[in-house]
Amino acid sequence: MHAPQIQLLPEFADHWPDLFRKKLRISPDTFDFILDSISGHPIFQNNSPNHQLPVALQLAIFLNCTGHYGNAISPEDVRQWAGVSVRSVINCTHCVMIALLDQHDNFIFFPNVDDIEMDEAREFVEGQMCAVWQNGVFAADGSAVKLMSKPSIYRETFYDRKCNYSLNCQVSDNEPVQNMTYW
Repeated sequence: MHAPQIQLLPEFADHWPDLFRKKLRISPDTFDFILDSISGHPIFQNNSPNHQLPVALQLAIFLNCTGHYGNAISPEDVRQWAGVSVRSVINCTHCVMIALLDQHDNFIFFPNVDDIEMDEAREFVEGQMCAVWQNGVFAADGSAVKLMSKPSIYRETFYDRKCNYSLNCQVSDNEPVQNMTYW
C-alpha cells in the first residue's frame, strides 16, 4: 500500500517551491491567495453529516487536474496522488471551478488597449515572436473541464472538438520558473 503524495505539498511549499510549482503549476504564495479568496464560498459548506474535504485539498486536486493534460493526467492518477476516490476528484474539480467562476471579476481581466501592460505585451511579441502575431493580445492553451450541462447563455460557444460542453482552464503565475527552458 502506498501513501498519497499530496501530503508532501506543505513540505514542498516550505522547502522546495519549484517541486510545488511543478505539481500544481503555481507558486505557494499564489496558491495561498486563491485559497483565501475562495475559502468562504458557499459551495464548500453543507448541512450534511458527511464533511467535505478541506478547501486546500480540493484546490490542490483541482490545480493538479487542470495543470496537466492528455496522457499526463486522469482522474485515476489524481485519485492515487491525493488518496481520495475518483468521484471525490470530480466533485473537488467541480466545486473549485464554481468558486473560481463566481470570483471571475477578481481573477480574470483583460487590460485596456491603451494600458502599459498591453504595450509591453506588444513589444514582447514584436521582439520575440512571429511578425504575423504582432497585433495579438495573448494565446492560452488550457485543460478542458467538462460542464455538467449545456450552458443557458452562448450555448454552442462551450461545445468543444471532443463533442463536450467544457471550459478551458489555465492558471497563470508571473513569477519566473527556475531551470526552465523557454523556446
